[in-house]
Amino acid sequence: MFAPVAALAITAGARALTGARALWLGCAPQPVQRIYFANHSSHADFVLLWSSLPPALRARTRPVAGADYWHTSATRRYLIHKVFNGVLVERQRSDPSANPLQPMLDALDAGDSLILFPEGTRNMEEGLLPFKSGIYRLGLERPAVELIPVWISNLKRVMPKGSVIPLPLLCTLSFGAPLHVAEGESKEDFLERARSALLSLSTEQV
Repeated sequence: MFAPVAALAITAGARALTGARALWLGCAPQPVQRIYFANHSSHADFVLLWSSLPPALRARTRPVAGADYWHTSATRRYLIHKVFNGVLVERQRSDPSANPLQPMLDALDAGDSLILFPEGTRNMEEGLLPFKSGIYRLGLERPAVELIPVWISNLKRVMPKGSVIPLPLLCTLSFGAPLHVAEGESKEDFLERARSALLSLSTEQV
């Protein structure tokens, strides 16, 4: 009963504190199964992206996050499981033979969309770190799912590392055109194409 109230408060708060606006430059906010992939500079990234989706899309979109971070306290466990309905992945696997993508594949097979950050870790510098291979493998194994690049602008300056009070800067999320892994496309070629598509959105904001 409390989770929907918490979700409403978090989404309203995230938009109010950052002045967030969503620019749908290459696609429309339609009920299509997607993997939204974005640049990553803050733990608030997925909250802001999730909050920027229309309610109907948000209800079926699940952030992918590291279990080691979200299982460190009861509050975090409640938020990720009950409020955000996140898909948790184990970054330190006890079983090396387990498929680390399986939780994401299960979520996609259930009809949900995902939010993920292919850099794999927060990037405190400008630009993008090299992409991990997970997004390529997901696109290869679930080719019908659209891969949507989303550039998050200014969040690193709105909430600088160590700050408590957000700075009054406009934060923009630019949604690009859908990508798919092309037939015969190599992992290296696709990751470079996806990375370039995401970077290109950083110059298209108005």
